[in-house]
Amino acid sequence: MRFGKVIKILGVCVLMLGGVSVSLAENIDPYNDDSQYAYGENVGWLNFEPNVAGPNAGAQVSGENLTGFIWAENIGWINLDPNDTDTNTGISNDGSGNLSGYAWGENVGWINFDPNVPDDANHYGVTIDNEGNFSGYAWGENIGWINFNSIDLYGYNIEVCVVNYFDLGNFVDDWLDGGGVPGNLNGDREVDFKDYSIFALYWLDYCPDSWVLK
Repeated sequence: MRFGKVIKILGVCVLMLGGVSVSLAENIDPYNDDSQYAYGENVGWLNFEPNVAGPNAGAQVSGENLTGFIWAENIGWINLDPNDTDTNTGISNDGSGNLSGYAWGENVGWINFDPNVPDDANHYGVTIDNEGNFSGYAWGENIGWINFNSIDLYGYNIEVCVVNYFDLGNFVDDWLDGGGVPGNLNGDREVDFKDYSIFALYWLDYCPDSWVLK
């Protein structure tokens, strides 16, 4: 199948089968290499994929927002989607990886993911690039700066799973080769048009936990 034809089919899937239901969980650290940490100089490490029991533990990233709870050993749980209707709370994603809004920590208060520094034109907010890597800084009035830049974090960073051209190639190969496990996205033991429609929903967006095509 020619690549151009694959892209056309993908577009048709998005338009015609947008109602396909798929489950979501946290989608941080797709390669299981500990790409899940930001750092606050005053509070220590913040874990976006914590192995700690709690409600909605771990961050779920989509093209619209961030949800779930992240964990910091020194300050406890931080809620990425507190849903306070009186303020601009919750972390929004503009679809291009530019984050904004406020998370909430019971022990530390509000944390701003798109802070402005008076008389400073530089942008310090948190962003996600096309490969799923976080960068930038968040600010908490009670805890100071939280650093997401991997170059500053002794090799640690935060990465989220992103569906890209490599996934497209892997899926098409699996489909045309007879349908193995990676392309079977709906669990019916066949790689078919239904699986392709699920794949289309995640194209250029943030893929679910344990994305099988990576």
